Amino acid sequence: MARRRLVSLLIVVVALGVSIGAVFVVMNYLADPPTASCATPAATFGPTNNLFNHEEVPVHFTCEGAVQAGTLYLPTEPGPHPAAIWIHGAGPAMRLGFGGVVPLLVNAGIAVFSYDKRGVGESQGSCCPGDNGQYNLLSADAAGALAVLASIADLRKDEIGFIGASQAGWIAAKAATMTNVAFIALASATPMTERQANLYERLSRGDDGKLTSEEISRRIASAGRSGFDPLPFLRQLTAPSLWMIGTADDRIPVPESIALLDQLKNEGRPIEVVTFTGAGHGLLDTPPTDPNAPPTLVNWVLKRVHV
Repeated sequence: MARRRLVSLLIVVVALGVSIGAVFVVMNYLADPPTASCATPAATFGPTNNLFNHEEVPVHFTCEGAVQAGTLYLPTEPGPHPAAIWIHGAGPAMRLGFGGVVPLLVNAGIAVFSYDKRGVGESQGSCCPGDNGQYNLLSADAAGALAVLASIADLRKDEIGFIGASQAGWIAAKAATMTNVAFIALASATPMTERQANLYERLSRGDDGKLTSEEISRRIASAGRSGFDPLPFLRQLTAPSLWMIGTADDRIPVPESIALLDQLKNEGRPIEVVTFTGAGHGLLDTPPTDPNAPPTLVNWVLKRVHV
């Protein structure tokens, strides 16, 4: 009798577990639907603010029912201009101000658009799905931003690209398959999966004790590819992409990332990898972990656009 009650209890627990799992799947689907897209977003533009070395235009556009808010930084010279859209890394990030890499690009003749991340600042929606391994809405927002810029007469619609750092690599990879992006320039990003990168970060900071780099590499390899995987999107990429990586980056698995990028390059993807010896994760931070990183990105973009 006791055995029957135990079996019945196990059946209930298993059934309940399946139900809970199904609920979580549905909730994740609704929170970050795989069908998220933003091909023709409604957009509004505020008055142009003419400053001594650039112009600023407030921009609002709607993707998946949420208004996103940002600023378009324009060179003072007559257009049309090529443009770069900044994609944020992890965490609740506001739009970039006129500092860091932005003035380098604008002074070189390249417009820059940066918006408050979904659910942050003036942008509506819930922040931050990427921190939970969900990139559908964030990719749709990036694609929507590109569609908005392509509608502006003063910009070259065939010379608009994505730039960004860290988590931006996963977002840009998917967003690129939803748009006619002209280029992608990334710092401290990885083609490894989201969970592989998370595992590396935990191991490199010593959560499992002090490990050698060889042991960390073995654990990453044995874990396999899981979580959000940018590889299928990168294999569809036809636009040129730049990957800037610091050799002392403790957030992404550096040797594995470079090896996979080299593999994609050998498969015919137009990829260029630039490493910065001894540099850490924040190659585009203020200040950057290597002062050569921001101008490297700008010079690479300049070779692929008309200014």
